Amino acid sequence: MKVRISRIDPSLPLPEYHTPGAVAFDFYTRTDATIAPHECKLLPANFIIQVPEGYALVIAARSGLFKKGLALRNGIGVIDQDYHGPKDEIGILLYNFTETPVEVRRGDRVAQGLIVPIAKAEWEEVAQIKEDSRGGFGSTG
Repeated sequence: MKVRISRIDPSLPLPEYHTPGAVAFDFYTRTDATIAPHECKLLPANFIIQVPEGYALVIAARSGLFKKGLALRNGIGVIDQDYHGPKDEIGILLYNFTETPVEVRRGDRVAQGLIVPIAKAEWEEVAQIKEDSRGGFGSTG
């Protein structure tokens, strides 16, 4: 699949799949940053990506992010098909959950992206879906 992409800083690499079996590619930060304890900081990811029609770009944490004391603040990010204007650089919102500042350096891999097919729902409202319930949040253990 061909995906159109622009780099803000062309000296940083294009996204890469690091192994033949990898399903996600890495996002790098374009700038150095110090994230204070319990602070959120939006880091520029250097890319404007035109997500193909019928797909979404999902941004998820890399497992190594946790080792640094960082987490994606919004859990995951979703980049829509129409978010690719000249000022629509993707940002990675990081949260430092530690008691010490965390340094992030330009070029560090801070998140990963997956391009996934989507289906749009066509809602059919009904009074009740079925007669019984299987239980509430956490009911299956």
